Amino acid sequence: MADPGARHGDLGRAVVVTASDRAAAGVYGDRSGPVLVNALRELGFAVDDAVVVPDGEPVEAALRAAVAEGAALVVTSGGTGLGPRDRTPEATRAVLEREVPGIAEALRADGVARGVPAAMLSRGLAGVAGRTLVVNVAGSTGAARDAAALLGPVLVHAVRQLRGADHG
Repeated sequence: MADPGARHGDLGRAVVVTASDRAAAGVYGDRSGPVLVNALRELGFAVDDAVVVPDGEPVEAALRAAVAEGAALVVTSGGTGLGPRDRTPEATRAVLEREVPGIAEALRADGVARGVPAAMLSRGLAGVAGRTLVVNVAGSTGAARDAAALLGPVLVHAVRQLRGADHG
């Protein structure tokens, strides 16, 4: 693994939150969270293993904890669809101070362009809470890989902006 500081400097800490009733209950292991963790580490963020929580209110609690702890970035995986327990966007909206709609729009458009028409059903959000960028990603490993590939450079730029860096 490359030295994270060699590529992007100290980007700070990122947190990955996987929203899944079944993974939280141990029915199966979290598969998308580790994909995001590894991608964020490669970008230069300090990232612990994914936090796995049930859908719904525990997602909001995990987001609030990450923001309170000063995370530069929080990426969620799962809970963005139309299922009755898919409540990640609602939990996220309760935490956000400002939305950044272009990120979520880009994720949906990229998914459709990659031949996944169901990507347009994602209700994921992105925005800012304090100085923390929060991004919702769909819960599949493919969605996690694609999001990391699409958003990597943008996440670095956004985190730097939130710290007051110039737009250059």
